[in-house]
Amino acid sequence: MFVNLWVLKSICIILVINDLSCNSTPASPHIHTHHHEEREEDGGYSARDKNHILNGQHHSEFDHEAILGSMKEAEEFDHLDPVEAKRRLRILLTKMDLDKDEKIDRKELHAWILRSFKMLSEEESQDRFEDADENEDGVVTWPEYIADSYGINSSDEDSDVSNEDRSEENKLLSDDKVMFEAADKNKDGSLNRAEFLMFSHPEEHPDMLPVILKQALQDKDTDADGFISFKEFIGDRAKHQDKEWLVVEKEKFDNEFDKDKDGKLNSAEILSWVVPSNDEIADEEVIHLFASSDDDHDDLLTFDEILDHHEIFVGSEATDYGDHLHNIHVFQDEL
Repeated sequence: MFVNLWVLKSICIILVINDLSCNSTPASPHIHTHHHEEREEDGGYSARDKNHILNGQHHSEFDHEAILGSMKEAEEFDHLDPVEAKRRLRILLTKMDLDKDEKIDRKELHAWILRSFKMLSEEESQDRFEDADENEDGVVTWPEYIADSYGINSSDEDSDVSNEDRSEENKLLSDDKVMFEAADKNKDGSLNRAEFLMFSHPEEHPDMLPVILKQALQDKDTDADGFISFKEFIGDRAKHQDKEWLVVEKEKFDNEFDKDKDGKLNSAEILSWVVPSNDEIADEEVIHLFASSDDDHDDLLTFDEILDHHEIFVGSEATDYGDHLHNIHVFQDEL
């Protein structure tokens, strides 16, 4: 009886270890998530690297997605052994290396990261498109979109939007309707995959910027003069904030957004505030990756330097395996 109990406990431990190694979410905080249309407190679109460094802690998911151009592939790499991860990374490096010198310069890395950003948007849009296309006819209608995103049907939407005292959700719904119609280039009342990409990521498409600008002015420009003053910029947010918050927001307004220092934001400055620059984010990521892996400080990354630091670029099972082994006593105690 004792032997059978011991065997049973051993089998359970092995199964737990196997499940941790192959199927579960890593024990460390390593989670790939979409950032679609997240907004900052001031109303601007959230930057892609918003969660790269939080409270002084570095999160490598952003680095991995910036190299792989796919959240799904980044998750797959999390479960590869280091040898396989390096093999696949070397293949990517041959594509990244435009001049075929087996070294990656800053321009090559920057171009690759921008390419990855584009692919990430396309992947995310595709997933959302397939979720929304209820009848699988290759287009998403407005009723399909609001049913998927808001859980309401079109008759509910009509009654809500006509209500003058509408809720925050109804405001979002109204803004989405304007954006949907702007993305519907052929005016057939539905969005194909290309149009849906423009709708789901309007901040990345020049044709959609006028719509974003118009909505920003509608939300903030209370005196309708075509500009946004500091008072309009902070709006109702200032009601429950202290003086320190006000000073921080004023410095941000003056030093980051008001480029011509005239005390208000014009159209170009509004867009610069509301729409994050993927080019600038890519620049910062290049600086980060070079600082982390350019061991000989020659301002070039050799294939070997990148592969030696593969966990920075793409990750692997080894990144989190130590955490699983460290926590195995928890499962033994439970048994």
